[in-house]
Amino acid sequence: MPGIVGYGVYISRFRIKEGAMERSVPFIDEDAITAAVEAGKLALIHSGVDSKLIGKIYVGSESNPYAVNPIASKVAQVLKLGEEEKAEGVQGVDAVDTEFACKAATSMFKDAMALVYYPKDPMDYVIVIGADNAQAAPRGEPGGELDFFVGFGGAAFIFGMKDVIAEVEGWYSCTSDTPDFWRRDLEPYPRHGGRFTGEPAYFKHIIKAGRKLMEKMNLKPSDIDYFVCHQPNPAFPARAAGALGFRPEQYLPGLQVSKFGNTYSGSSPIGLAAILDQAEPHKRVMIVSYGSGAGSDAYLFVTTSQIRDKRGRQKFTVRYQAENRFINYIDYATYRRFKEGL
Repeated sequence: MPGIVGYGVYISRFRIKEGAMERSVPFIDEDAITAAVEAGKLALIHSGVDSKLIGKIYVGSESNPYAVNPIASKVAQVLKLGEEEKAEGVQGVDAVDTEFACKAATSMFKDAMALVYYPKDPMDYVIVIGADNAQAAPRGEPGGELDFFVGFGGAAFIFGMKDVIAEVEGWYSCTSDTPDFWRRDLEPYPRHGGRFTGEPAYFKHIIKAGRKLMEKMNLKPSDIDYFVCHQPNPAFPARAAGALGFRPEQYLPGLQVSKFGNTYSGSSPIGLAAILDQAEPHKRVMIVSYGSGAGSDAYLFVTTSQIRDKRGRQKFTVRYQAENRFINYIDYATYRRFKEGL
């Protein structure tokens, strides 16, 4: 069965800490492209896959520094994905940017697995990256409430059929036209619908997707070892997990928002990586993403013996980056300058 062959996470060592909440901040020369490249590099190292064998790259983000200019092509060139045509300076790989708010990357998990499983002409490997420099208006301005939680970072997953560390069991997606969060063209910061971002948006879609997938696979919460979902703040994912019937020991290993902030497209993927960092073979993992606008993707994976075999290659674990001794804490004014690249 197709599944995850390797993964990588990149989080900046610059942080802002306010109470129990700690958030990753991009350095002045970092953006979503930086996070995508670094996460992709670590995923290649962890997987052991030759970059030439990558047939397609998806990069999901809502903070591309360019209005028209893809992130995926840059990552492909830097990491030399696909066959390199040196004379022409091109890479023989399909590169695509995707967008659906914070589920821009997880939406492509099923597409990646379909491409490597395609019977007539399968690709060897496909890489999916979610990376964001999550934006929010300054405090006191409309939408400024988000500024307490936004972070920076990315996660990359390589999918294939060989040396799989986590096989896919099933998936389910749902969507609706729900205007809970948006940013209009030429506006610098997103806006949100306040309390309407909860019940009719986040909770409705995550709980629906999670329940439908468990029904589809004839599973109960007790049959699942780990659960992770989108993390806009510390409270929402804990409440969603409880509504689905999961206990703290099932969802706490993947709850990373209080360490890095809400990394938008990287949020639930980073939580999944945190679980894979510690999961033993034959453990069942459920991930449910959420993207405003709105929709959720739910996936079930089962880890294999390869997860233990490859663990030695993964030096930059989520925990290592959370507890990095080189972390540099900054004040709020510096944080705002870094976020804007000033």
